[in-house]
Amino acid sequence: MKNTRVKIQAFGGFLTAMILPNIGAFIAWGLITAMFIPAGWLPNKYFALLKTPMINYLLPLLIGYTGGDLVYGKRGAVVGAVVTMGSVVGANIPMFAGAMVLGPFGGYIIKKFDQLFKDKIPSGFEMLFNNFSAGIIGMLLCLISYSIVGPLFQTLNSFFSSGINWLLSHNLMILYPIFMEPARMLFLNNAISQGIFAPLGVAQAAKAGKSIFFLVSSNPGPGLGLLIAYWLFGKGTAKEAAPSAMIIHFFGGIHEMYFPYIFMKPKLIIATIAGWMVALPVYTLFNAGLVAYPSPGSVISIMLMSPRGMYLVNLSGIVAAAIVSFLIASFILKMDKSEEGVFQDSIGMMEHFKGKESKYFNDVKERSNVNTVKKIVFACDAGMGSSAMGASVLKKKIRDAKLNIEVTNTSIEKIPADADIIVCHEGLYERAKKASPNGNFVVITNFVAAPEYDKLVSDLKAKAQ
Repeated sequence: MKNTRVKIQAFGGFLTAMILPNIGAFIAWGLITAMFIPAGWLPNKYFALLKTPMINYLLPLLIGYTGGDLVYGKRGAVVGAVVTMGSVVGANIPMFAGAMVLGPFGGYIIKKFDQLFKDKIPSGFEMLFNNFSAGIIGMLLCLISYSIVGPLFQTLNSFFSSGINWLLSHNLMILYPIFMEPARMLFLNNAISQGIFAPLGVAQAAKAGKSIFFLVSSNPGPGLGLLIAYWLFGKGTAKEAAPSAMIIHFFGGIHEMYFPYIFMKPKLIIATIAGWMVALPVYTLFNAGLVAYPSPGSVISIMLMSPRGMYLVNLSGIVAAAIVSFLIASFILKMDKSEEGVFQDSIGMMEHFKGKESKYFNDVKERSNVNTVKKIVFACDAGMGSSAMGASVLKKKIRDAKLNIEVTNTSIEKIPADADIIVCHEGLYERAKKASPNGNFVVITNFVAAPEYDKLVSDLKAKAQ
């Protein structure tokens, strides 16, 4: 079970790693669409011509390039982009699904080819061999992609689009949060958002000018309602931390801020599930939607990605979700007479919820092997949200302690080899360990209020003296 969960997380993280670095390009396309189409803020036929080439060519090629790069660096990226181009031309729809398959596939093929011919190239012919092998393999795969894969994915896209539209028309999407929210607690939130709904949303927005899919997993309302309830009716450190968690979650868009509260009292997941379930029919009723994926999922991003005249409509789902989540969470907290656990000790509940042991909760694994610490790296699933937040907190503590140590953040798959200490969340430890088998780890349960930070800074300060 544990290995299955890790594999699912790793697969989700891989999908996210293809989409997330290119979110800026998605937002650029969304802004151009929102501003210059006939129904936009500043209608302009000349600038509106950018819309179709960007969604049909630029965005899929960026995904294919990034997917190839994840598998085999820049050489894999080039072949991945070439292969993706075949499917783009071979279909008359935005080929996001094809790019997410073909980019890594192209990188994998050239990687295996290089491994097969390693040390068999005559001296002096390396550049000639490398360039032409990539060109020939890219050409062959591109032809296959153009002839077979493009039309195949177009057929599959029509099938899945029909299924999704059927779910929407029959209001069955309301059941989606029952499966989504537990998956988010297993740190698949980025994979769900960027790996699934972002491509679906872009394809829908290309036709309709906006998409409800951009709102399905980015709504900060459910988490906000839960955090307000805990602020008013919770106890202890968790209650004290709730206001800052609310700000970071709602305005910063870091949804992981409310996860520890559910790990501490798993029954609270009922509140957030209900919040999501209420928001979806509200969005459907008012025909809500965004022009591009809001990353991160904050109320600010959602407002910026809202089409003209849709601000109150898109806010309605957030407000409805927050109210329902707040009411249910408040009822649960008031009725719950069990002893309140210490916020930092919510790991016990997290282990029960995830079926994990606590053996990974070392402050620093084999820290004695690190004589001089120059670089601390925070690693999370996407390398942007929670890890950036944790790095910011620790960076301030390092600076206050007058230590000359670099603190940065990255995705798990991109942990640099020169990281002296790696900080990651307990739920992602096994993936991080596979990515960096010899790394020295600090494993935490909360990126903002981790007690390990002070212990780490204290130890580093003592070591520096």
